[in-house]
Amino acid sequence: MGVLEHLEPRSVFHFFEEISAIPRGSTNTKGISDWCVAFAKERGLEYYQDSFNNVIIIKEATAGYEKAEPIILQGHLDMVCEKAPDCTKDMEKEGLDLMVDGDFIRAKGTTLGGDNGIAVAMALAVLDSKELSHPRVEVILTIDEEIGMLGAVELDLSPLKGTKLINIDSEEEGIFTVSCAGGNMTRCRLPLQRAPFAGTVLKVTVGGLLGGHSGAEIDKGRANASMLLGRLLFAAQKKSEFRLVAVEGGKKDNAIPQESYALLVASDADSIGAVAEEMEAAFKHEYLSTDSGVFVKVEAARTEQLPMDESSTLKTVNLLTCMPNGIQAMSADIAGLVQTSLNLGVLVTEEKELFASFCIRSSVATQKQMLVDRLACQMQLLGGSIEISGDYPAWEYKQESSLRNLMVEVFQKQYGRDPEISAIHAGLECGMFMGKRPELDCVSIGPDMWEVHTYRESMSISSVRRVWEYLTELLKCSK
Repeated sequence: MGVLEHLEPRSVFHFFEEISAIPRGSTNTKGISDWCVAFAKERGLEYYQDSFNNVIIIKEATAGYEKAEPIILQGHLDMVCEKAPDCTKDMEKEGLDLMVDGDFIRAKGTTLGGDNGIAVAMALAVLDSKELSHPRVEVILTIDEEIGMLGAVELDLSPLKGTKLINIDSEEEGIFTVSCAGGNMTRCRLPLQRAPFAGTVLKVTVGGLLGGHSGAEIDKGRANASMLLGRLLFAAQKKSEFRLVAVEGGKKDNAIPQESYALLVASDADSIGAVAEEMEAAFKHEYLSTDSGVFVKVEAARTEQLPMDESSTLKTVNLLTCMPNGIQAMSADIAGLVQTSLNLGVLVTEEKELFASFCIRSSVATQKQMLVDRLACQMQLLGGSIEISGDYPAWEYKQESSLRNLMVEVFQKQYGRDPEISAIHAGLECGMFMGKRPELDCVSIGPDMWEVHTYRESMSISSVRRVWEYLTELLKCSK
């Protein structure tokens, strides 16, 4: 018996557990895509699978709904794969270890993948059901949403007849998302030169941070480990000459790094240690309320790799110190909404190049371009370059929406109150789809989830049940 088999709605949690057993991190989606195709084949459903591993599955209307307008249900197959520092799971090859803790579902030591596995599970449960009443249901399951909506970029929408799209990729029950920021991944490339340097090899680590989703948690005041590392290295330069061997931090562009480190060769190891103590105290003071677990650790290390030369070391420290990061502008029209931000999510050092990947978001296209230009200017001065991938447009608010009106009406009947109509800073695929088909009418919903994109991710069981009941009632009312 599965870990979730006793939970209601049984069909939803059954499919969530099924897909949780399949490794499905971004770029590793062939297995889950083929599994969805097998699901469709077993039930005699119409399906389409493209060369990118996107899947569309279609179920015709039930009796009495033949003339109703189709409903599109949409989610993404991939998940962010983050692990606790002591977790040894190979998320490229192993499924998740699910656990139930009161009203919450978590995964032991890793991200849960509720973002966006719960959308997949709900859509599969609709497709599998013999009892639900509904119009023609067209399910879109995309890949690599978490690394720039790459599946949505390539998806052919021609098999779809519907214009009403319900995206199930939101994380707060009772909030209808009707607009979101656009964005891209901007990767900075810095060429490196290496040369011998005598001294003590040290590993300097900044860690203990909460991290989180770079869209949903960018306004929580949490620290970015790679940016703190840059501050520490700049301060250390004033006390001791050193050469960097490597700087590393973060795993996903759209996740705020929880831990980053520098491997370096220092002429005065004691001075580096003293600076580390001073900066740890400063970080703890600055982030007392938002990231109190921050620490700085210095330990002896070994390396067979030549360190960077003086120029490359200075340029690397400059990049980590001077690059913009975090919130850049708040919306003047919607109180509390982040308008423009960027996040240094991944920092990787190779033999001859340093890579720093930023996730840029803005609901204003010109400000998104402004940040790309700022990164390009800085890299030009440093002798480097940028590459842009996964660019997607903002999802603009529609004044008139028959889908939103119906969803509000059904919500009021089920919950006895009005839903919150919201715009978000995080990216959703609705903007990409509407760029291809402007006539689409989109709303995003979802159950309560917390700490997505971290190994502390959790999802409310009772909220899943209520959202499922709402979704099925909405389908029933879509005549």
